[in-house]
Amino acid sequence: MNTIRYPQPDHSEPCVDVLGRPLTDLRISVIDQCNFRCTYCMPAELYPSDYPFLPSSERLSFDQIETMARAFVRLGVNKIRITGGEPLLRKNLEQLIERLARLTTPDGRAVSIALTTNGSLLAAKARSLKDAGLERVTVSLDSLDNGIFQRMNGVDFPVEKVLHGIEVAQTVGLNPVKVNMVVQKGVNDSQIVPLARHFRHTGVNLRLIEFMDVGGIGAWSRTHVVTSEAARALIAAEFPLVPLAEGKPVLHETASRYRYLDGGGEVGFISSVSQPFCGDCSRVRVSSDGKLFTCLFAQDGLDLRPHLDSAQGLEALLRQHWQRRGDRYSEVRGALDQLGGRKQYPTVRMSLVGG
Repeated sequence: MNTIRYPQPDHSEPCVDVLGRPLTDLRISVIDQCNFRCTYCMPAELYPSDYPFLPSSERLSFDQIETMARAFVRLGVNKIRITGGEPLLRKNLEQLIERLARLTTPDGRAVSIALTTNGSLLAAKARSLKDAGLERVTVSLDSLDNGIFQRMNGVDFPVEKVLHGIEVAQTVGLNPVKVNMVVQKGVNDSQIVPLARHFRHTGVNLRLIEFMDVGGIGAWSRTHVVTSEAARALIAAEFPLVPLAEGKPVLHETASRYRYLDGGGEVGFISSVSQPFCGDCSRVRVSSDGKLFTCLFAQDGLDLRPHLDSAQGLEALLRQHWQRRGDRYSEVRGALDQLGGRKQYPTVRMSLVGG
């Protein structure tokens, strides 16, 4: 029988794609199920109660995830974010966090471990997650108004429980807690200033995200987008802002950050539609079923499952795949706008690949 010979890993050579972008951030979706039915991500009409989510046997195991994460870290990843679906629905998630928190980069630095959640289970889980090694948490919260929030989450979940989860996360030390608000014109744009007011002087960093044409949102249109510039103007009119890093994203980060002039903290703006940042994107995503996606707007992914039994072979495969990467969907979206400013093709299901 012929033996497959993989090239020896060379950690001295940076792993960069065709546009010179390094691989530094790994996002792992641990479950495709969610207990919310948010209108911009998993609307109930597309994801009914009998929707065929992945059975547990088809999700990557914790052993497989750890093997994969180790290979990515050897290639330059120094940040890992756990996503979903709702990742806190994954049983014994703390065990995975504990494993990943032990990883170190080739030069001996600890790997940063973060998690994104809708906050519904955060109050009950925050302490055990922190004890397992989780460093930071990001909570999705689109409104302080309970009526708006319940309509958007699709399951009548009360906003007070999410706010309580944020408070508990702060108390146990998952700081700084970040809150992500997806802003849609005519839906929750009235909540921009109330959310900013609520989280000022609390240590929570609010980030406002332009409504994007991702996942199964076939009805997306640019007319539904509130630009970061418009959102920033609304906040600044009431609470003057000062740009950090000249109002541009820090290297390999997604948000343009501003601080309140009176010292009330900071707020960030993620402008994927109006000011794309593809040229600086260092993120790779792995879906719950083990497929690798090099862009949030991808249609197809590379199946990693057949390669998870050989760490050396996996590392070589990941390097080669990243080196061929040329994705820059958000930067070419402007040309697609000439075709009507609507979503142009189906992208991977958001809950499967994570945000």
